[in-house]
Amino acid sequence: MKALLWTGAEKMEMRELADPVCKPGEVLIRVDAVGICGSEIEGYLGHNSLRVPPLVMGHEFCGRIVAAEEGAGGSTGGEQKAELAPGSRVVVNPLSACGDCASCRRGLPQLCAKRTLVGVHRPGAFGELVAVPRSAVVPVDAGMSPFRAALAEPLACSLRATRRALERHPFAGALVFGAGGIGLLCALAAKLLGASRVLIADTNAERLAAAEALGGFETANPREEDLGSRVRAVFGEGGLDAVIDAAGFQPTREAAMRLVRPGGTVMNIGLGIDDTVLPINHLIRSEIEVLGSFCYSAQDFHDAVRLLAEGRITEQGWTEVRPLEAGADAFAELVAGRVDAGKIFLRPH
Repeated sequence: MKALLWTGAEKMEMRELADPVCKPGEVLIRVDAVGICGSEIEGYLGHNSLRVPPLVMGHEFCGRIVAAEEGAGGSTGGEQKAELAPGSRVVVNPLSACGDCASCRRGLPQLCAKRTLVGVHRPGAFGELVAVPRSAVVPVDAGMSPFRAALAEPLACSLRATRRALERHPFAGALVFGAGGIGLLCALAAKLLGASRVLIADTNAERLAAAEALGGFETANPREEDLGSRVRAVFGEGGLDAVIDAAGFQPTREAAMRLVRPGGTVMNIGLGIDDTVLPINHLIRSEIEVLGSFCYSAQDFHDAVRLLAEGRITEQGWTEVRPLEAGADAFAELVAGRVDAGKIFLRPH
């Protein structure tokens, strides 16, 4: 099969690789669409120790069943499996958990001490074919766009983070830092969860224009206007209830603390940097709740699939599609900040 292989820091190559072997308890899938995730950008740059080259990355994908082998498979937290007939369209929950550790016993498989991910710990979907645990497969309607279906994984991440950010704030006023894929999905989820106002902040004018075109959002470019003034204008006397930081850098993390109202919530989902200086005394005196969200439960994943199937969240207006052969250029352009779309999908065939 042809595949996009990560061979080292900032090195992606199209290679001809052997077709994956479908082992007992696994399913072989022909990939129709695969998204590029921000975490894969970190891997591409060599900043993520979990990803070790050479590796076929890719964990946000949709495809069709080629073969399914009976046998034991990994756990993703309790999915109900439908018949996996050849040709069936499916998405994949790439997270597998051990089922036995303390986190798994608490119903938190996304925090499993032995968790593994397709495209990280085993070959992923930046190729024509991929083998995955049978338990990871979630059927979707054959009529759904494969590009919409491939949003299931990032939407599950965003949905969990947004639910937790707004949990204490009915009809919340929410600020989202970042108009990339996760940021836009968080903003869309916030509206579905009842947020009264959502402001999206980004320094990329084209991405903000795409967010505005989706409708229902306020936008702000901190390079062109004072964000504090914009927040006061949008949220008024009630203040800003929740901030979802889908960027994860010193300026956004510090601004989140300063802008959220006393008693508000700051949700961190962006993994931009690790060490960060924060105004902790301000946090204490204002009783600001600070949360982190890494992944998703099986329920989050299934809820994401349902929202996509119902057309309540779609890929239209903020994504673009490129052939798999253009993947290396796509990664380079994303690193250089030359991509205006919120999400790039690669098409293997």
